Amino acid sequence: MGHTITEKILLAHLPGMKDIAPGDYVMANIDLCLGNDITSPIAIREFRELGLKKVFNQNRIVLVPDHFLPAKDMQSANQAKILKDFCREFGISNYFELGQMGVEHALLPERGLVLPGDLIIGADSHTCTHGALGAFTTGMGSTDLAYAMAFGECWLKVPETILLRFTGKPRKWVTGKDLILHAISDLGVAGALGKALEITGSAIETLEMDDRFSMCNMAIEAGAKNGVIAPDKITEKYVKAAIRKYKPSRKTYKLYSSDKDAVYSDVREYDVSKLEPVVAAPHLPSNGKPVRDYKDVKVDQVVIGSCTNGRISDLKTTAAVLKNKKTDPNTRLVVIPATQAIYEEAVDEGYAETIIRAGGVFCTPSCGPCLGGHMGILAEGETAISTTNRNFVGRMGHPKSFVYLSNPAVAAASAVKGRITHPSDL
Repeated sequence: MGHTITEKILLAHLPGMKDIAPGDYVMANIDLCLGNDITSPIAIREFRELGLKKVFNQNRIVLVPDHFLPAKDMQSANQAKILKDFCREFGISNYFELGQMGVEHALLPERGLVLPGDLIIGADSHTCTHGALGAFTTGMGSTDLAYAMAFGECWLKVPETILLRFTGKPRKWVTGKDLILHAISDLGVAGALGKALEITGSAIETLEMDDRFSMCNMAIEAGAKNGVIAPDKITEKYVKAAIRKYKPSRKTYKLYSSDKDAVYSDVREYDVSKLEPVVAAPHLPSNGKPVRDYKDVKVDQVVIGSCTNGRISDLKTTAAVLKNKKTDPNTRLVVIPATQAIYEEAVDEGYAETIIRAGGVFCTPSCGPCLGGHMGILAEGETAISTTNRNFVGRMGHPKSFVYLSNPAVAAASAVKGRITHPSDL
């Protein structure tokens, strides 16, 4: 019996094992582990409880204080300091200070720290983003991160795999974000609970990496353990460019794909040729409907950024929609580049100037308001449309605020009109 790409990657990280099957519990070697300024302080405390004098590998731990820097208060300042001090003490090379850093799930691929065939865990639920590179990547708790930092391994339950096959040519303004919102609306927020989402099909083969990252990022919004896309020429081009530019300590990788006789627990087929941009209504990512189904939904704030849609192609699209236009005077437009490099490129390419002249403001690379952190918290009764990945109750501020999820083009068009708008209607 053949294996899925997820099963193949896991098996390659199990020394001595010749076969695995969904439902097996395994202890796997990891290639990299990841933490941020919310989850790492707990992991560091647990690590110190072990009394060890060194981590398992100084080059295979990444700590990114991306949720609250620049610090919004004394507590967040202390959280970030714990990471910085720990990295200095244990010689961890992959620590990124303000001015170098970015949202972790954009930063790691950009720096060539994630490679095809890797097994990576992160104390953050959206670690599944990196599956776009053909790696097995999943979120875990802080104690799991502590154990991984100490011993370079973690326990896993081998997941069943759901295959999502997207065919057809996407229309103008339809992006990877729309494809995955459409699929989550079909699956439901628990439809892939604990399973792998393997994303494939002719429509995926035409997508650039930014769109693929967006899709794998939101695998967790269907409850999935991981999302994964088999690597191809587009993947290799991206990976080789990152290695060439940033020269990470690991440079070799392996390309995996599923066997033809691999077994899936479910197969979903989506013809995207007639799909319109999708907007997910409060308070679940599964509440997706075509953008034109929303009649006169006024928005107080638009957020373009995050680990889902804060990459350079997202800012390019935003600038294209906003060119020679002004945002509605009653609507705030908050733009957050996912990394410093993306910010620099947006400036160099003129996207930043276009956005600013339209009335938008830029914030430093950070998770910002996505998780209700800072730089754009909603007041009671306010409504936002956002390119982020979650719209749960209180996710972006007051429990009586409302968040709609969309792609960047819809968000930018909505900033101009002050209400949810199809970009073609400008």
